[in-house]
Amino acid sequence: MSRIGKAPIDVPDSVEVSIDGQCIQVKGPLGTLKRTLRPEITLSKDGKTLSILRVNNDRLSRSLHGLSRTLVANMVTGVHSGFSKNLEIIGVGYRAQVQGRVLTLQLGYSHPVEIQIPEEIQLAVESNTKISIKGPDKQQVGDLAAYIRSKRPPEPYKGKGVRYAGEKVRRKAGKAGKK
Repeated sequence: MSRIGKAPIDVPDSVEVSIDGQCIQVKGPLGTLKRTLRPEITLSKDGKTLSILRVNNDRLSRSLHGLSRTLVANMVTGVHSGFSKNLEIIGVGYRAQVQGRVLTLQLGYSHPVEIQIPEEIQLAVESNTKISIKGPDKQQVGDLAAYIRSKRPPEPYKGKGVRYAGEKVRRKAGKAGKK
């Protein structure tokens, strides 16, 4: 039995969960999330507790058990308290600003990089170099953070670029001069 999969999910009072066959909908103060689970997995609700069960004991069902439980638990956590990622921009002249639902980045290219912000995501820029991404869907928050980082990943020689807050960039030595 999967150690992660057999753990029950506690649902907070401010969150409503509705199950319709393989479809689960989680509604909370930060929004609504829906997901359709694979037929090898079943859901059961007992009061304020959700349980994820597998239909049989074959290899595919066992592999999906813990994954499905984690996805549902992330949905419950997301609509209740949300997820966030923080990015830092390092480099002379590198900066970010938000105009409506568009993030504009100056990253040393000859043109500004413009990124559309999805409706469910809240994005804030503090002091032109710190970006905060918040939202109920963990995957969507992580994907947007990774997409922004991919526009100018940190380089190993000077460390310039977009990085996650607290990320350590391994630095390399530059060219050795002639002796």
